[in-house]
Amino acid sequence: MNRRVKLFLPGPTEVLDEVLEKQALPLIGHRSSEFSSLYEGIVGKLKMLFGTDYHAFVFTSSATGVLEGFIRNFVKRRVLIPVNGSFSKRWVEAAELNGKEVKALEIEWGRAIRPEMVAQELRSSHYDAVMVVHNESSTGLTNPLKEIAEAVREVSPDTLILVDAVSGMLGVPLELEAWGIDAVAASVQKAFALPPGLTVAYVSDRAMEFSKGVENRGMYFNFEKMLDYYNRKRQTPFTPNISLMFALDHQLNRILEEGLENRYRRHREMASLVQTWALERFDMFPEEGYWSPTISCISNTRGLPVGEFIQALKERGYAIVNGYGPLRGKTFRVGHMGDLTPDDVKGLIDAMDEVIKERGW
Repeated sequence: MNRRVKLFLPGPTEVLDEVLEKQALPLIGHRSSEFSSLYEGIVGKLKMLFGTDYHAFVFTSSATGVLEGFIRNFVKRRVLIPVNGSFSKRWVEAAELNGKEVKALEIEWGRAIRPEMVAQELRSSHYDAVMVVHNESSTGLTNPLKEIAEAVREVSPDTLILVDAVSGMLGVPLELEAWGIDAVAASVQKAFALPPGLTVAYVSDRAMEFSKGVENRGMYFNFEKMLDYYNRKRQTPFTPNISLMFALDHQLNRILEEGLENRYRRHREMASLVQTWALERFDMFPEEGYWSPTISCISNTRGLPVGEFIQALKERGYAIVNGYGPLRGKTFRVGHMGDLTPDDVKGLIDAMDEVIKERGW
């Protein structure tokens, strides 16, 4: 048996044993009344989390599938996508592959999307939707979503706002109705602190109505079909991951008990510990003022061999990850989200300092 390694990754993150064990409950049929009760309870808790009347969905999929579903369901023809990292770049590719007309608003990696940039583009041309990555995990940067949404609402009020909150939801503050977000999705293996395999999405009535006029929405990620099955049967159109939904149901109880504000506060505290350490030993990669509460992207100013650093930490029972894509070796990333605690983070920091001192880096 390999030594258990504590995950400080951008995802997946640590999962508590009590949550993992819920996946071992006896299976139930996905067309049974027991499942309908389970799913209805999950949807109710998801709405309770954000105090929202938006439609809540749970897909058995990575978030990539659901966010591609956003493009297929909520974009008739044209979409504006600000790009300042790897995942925003991914949505440009997905939109193009789905035959949409895409405007990529290119911004230097590590720099935040400015609301005025989006507003300027919307003044010059109309788009069905703007698609924004809230928390860009490739660069450890949180974009100012509230201000971006305000700019969209002011300049082009009929343009939908679609949000990738994969690595931010439940770790980075997010408001749905108040900010005027139309559709948002997040994977559960990030700040939800669950194993990979499910994606949670929230969609406004406005977006659902808009989707009725969109052709070729597909089958599996068809939100109208998902909503119809829920309204009629409290079920999903296709077979869900029932075992993981047991775990999600349990975890939502835990999150509601902690409370969102407390959860946000704990994430800020963990981020502060890592980012203070990074400034003392290295430097932070993203623009100051936009550092993520869930993922720190640290500039490798010492020129240490990142792969060796990661391996040495793994031997001590801790997992962090290299920089993403073109930032590989130039940066490394530390995830601090989900059910990790400040004491967990302090243990990682001690281990990182030990490795640096022992190796003479």
